[in-house]
Amino acid sequence: MKKQKGKLAGLQKRKAISGYLFISPFIIGFLMFMVKPLCQSFYMSFCTVELGSGIFNEIWIGLENFVEAFTIDPDYNRLLVEEFTRMMAYSLGIIVFSFFVSLILNQEFKGRAMVRAIFFLPVILSSGVIIGLETDNQLMDTLAQTIEMTTENVSITDALEEVLRTAGVGVRAFEEVFELIDNIYDVAIASGIQIIIFLSGLQTIPSSMYEAASIEGCTKWESLWKITFPMISSLFLVNWIYTVIDFCMRSDNGVIEKIQTVMLDQMNYGLASAMSWIYFIIVLAFVGLTSFFISKGVYYYD
Repeated sequence: MKKQKGKLAGLQKRKAISGYLFISPFIIGFLMFMVKPLCQSFYMSFCTVELGSGIFNEIWIGLENFVEAFTIDPDYNRLLVEEFTRMMAYSLGIIVFSFFVSLILNQEFKGRAMVRAIFFLPVILSSGVIIGLETDNQLMDTLAQTIEMTTENVSITDALEEVLRTAGVGVRAFEEVFELIDNIYDVAIASGIQIIIFLSGLQTIPSSMYEAASIEGCTKWESLWKITFPMISSLFLVNWIYTVIDFCMRSDNGVIEKIQTVMLDQMNYGLASAMSWIYFIIVLAFVGLTSFFISKGVYYYD
């Protein structure tokens, strides 16, 4: 018994060492290149910055930048609410989409490897072609116009939304759902990593568990919720954190665009730093709070 416990402790120790070795490049890079800029931006958020020819003076003004961000700037509070609402809708959509796509891709069928590559391709190309399409959307705009012309401007989601508006059914909630459907391209593009993570979890589930459940008369639907979902529940937490952070760093994020405008156009480095730290703290608190509640439903097994 003692030998068995010793072997388990040794295995866990080796896994922990492997994990730290795996993330060590990020830790080293963060300590070398990120800590100093973070500290500088934090100090700058309490200062007004005077710029000139060879001049960069930081004058301490306390909490004035934070007060201005919340009470004087006309757009910052509105953008925070709008982007967090959009983030929650998109993150939930991405998690659901990637989970069910991973279930499909985990099945045996011809061309499975090619289909997996297609879903993961945007992640591979995200440093080149896809970013070019997102920053210069002339090609995508032309494609959208062509689709509108061929469909004679008929939109199923618009028609259904109009029906629900007329009926007075939960308009605000349905608007978020319809926006998500209309932007399914963005959801699919942002789901590559999550699909791979879910696939890795699905492939660790022993087939004997499904065979035993089938012998006991368990249906596919029951197996999904009684076996598949609990066994990969920890990956929902991982994907949720990744998805939220990834969305909050998107280039089309209204809050990020606002911060860039204040910093580059208005040359107000102090206010831009304060807005950045407010956004960072709110996102950190949101991730921590949601992770706490999600972790309560996570099933861990050896």
